[in-house]
Amino acid sequence: MRIVAGSARGRRLATPKPQVKRGRKAGRGDGNHFDEVRPTSERVREAVFNALHSRDAVVGARVLDLFAGTGALGIEALSRGAGHATFVDRTPVAVSLVETNLEACGLADRATVVRADGPRWLGASSDVWDLVLLDPPYGYEEWDDLLEVVSHHLLGPKTLAGEPGRGASTGIVVVESNHDVSVGSGWHVDSRRRAAGTVVTLLRPVPGPD
Repeated sequence: MRIVAGSARGRRLATPKPQVKRGRKAGRGDGNHFDEVRPTSERVREAVFNALHSRDAVVGARVLDLFAGTGALGIEALSRGAGHATFVDRTPVAVSLVETNLEACGLADRATVVRADGPRWLGASSDVWDLVLLDPPYGYEEWDDLLEVVSHHLLGPKTLAGEPGRGASTGIVVVESNHDVSVGSGWHVDSRRRAAGTVVTLLRPVPGPD
C-alpha cells in the first residue's frame, strides 16, 4: 500500500499482518492486535482526495484522522499539503504503525499521534479542525452520537484578518463505511460515491440560526 500523490507519493506504508479469528467481524482490533486489517485502499483514497481537492479542502488544513489504523488517510492529506494532522487510535499496534509511516514519509514534524478511544477523546478535546476523517471498523453503529460530537470540533469561517467570522462552518467530514450512513438534519450530504466496495460520504454541517 502506497501514498497516492504529493510529497510522499509512492512511499510504501507499513501494515500489520491480518489476524482473523473465526466468527468475528472485520475491525480495528481489541486493543492488543488487529483481528483483520482494513486500511483504506489506494483507489478509495484517490477518490476521496480528488473530491476534497475539487473543494480546496486539503492544502493548509488542520486534519483529524480519528480511527487512524495505519494512518493512510491522514498521511495522504499531509502528503498533499495539509498543515497538520492529528491521528487517534486506541490500539498500540496502530499507534506504532502511524509513527513508523509518518517517519518513513518524512511527515512526523506536522503530526500528533494519540493513543486513545477516538470518540471519547474527541468529546473531551477543545481543539477544532478543518477536515475530519472517519473510517471506523465496518459495522460501526454509533454514527449519530459520533457526528454530534464532531459537529462541535469543526473550524468556522474566518475574516480576512484571520479572526473567527460568522456563518456556517467551512469544515468537511469524510465518512467511510460499507453501507450508506444515515445522517441527521444537522448535516448536508455534499457527495456520496462508491469505490471498491466502500461508500465514501462527504458531509458539511447545515448552518444554524444566527
